Amino acid sequence: MRISRTLPVAAAVAAAGVLSLTAAPAQAAEYSSALKIKGVQYDAPGRDSNKCSGGNTKDEYLTIKNYSKTANVNLKGYKVKDAAGNTFTFTKSHTLQPGDYIKLRGGRGTDSDAKNVVYRQNCNFIWNNDKDTIYFYKPGGARADVHSYTKTANDRDGNGYINYHG
Repeated sequence: MRISRTLPVAAAVAAAGVLSLTAAPAQAAEYSSALKIKGVQYDAPGRDSNKCSGGNTKDEYLTIKNYSKTANVNLKGYKVKDAAGNTFTFTKSHTLQPGDYIKLRGGRGTDSDAKNVVYRQNCNFIWNNDKDTIYFYKPGGARADVHSYTKTANDRDGNGYINYHG
């Protein structure tokens, strides 16, 4: 009798364990952040010129948006990286309110929360015009978002801009 009573209990416990493991699907690491890559202007309009004076690296930008409905998020410590390992780290506080965004631009300029812009203070282009991968990391190193693109597959209108999250 004892065996018949413990077997149904053991089976129920085992089934509950299996159900709890399968009931909550794992969330992809790149989408575990309120901040995501909204889009990228990977190919600045016009002929590429990385001159600090008169060049067009400022016209190449990455838009990062806070998709949270309630949380303010500070960008300090977040990192953006390309496939070649070129990295930009947000070293200053830039707090994004829910629904707010910021454009990370190439070139040199004055950062402005009022104008939603941060400059990389580097006149070299970071994104390749043919294909690249954009990695976005949280301050602790966990991936916040990632997107790969090719000009031919992802930029159907050829304007050098790709939208990821509306």
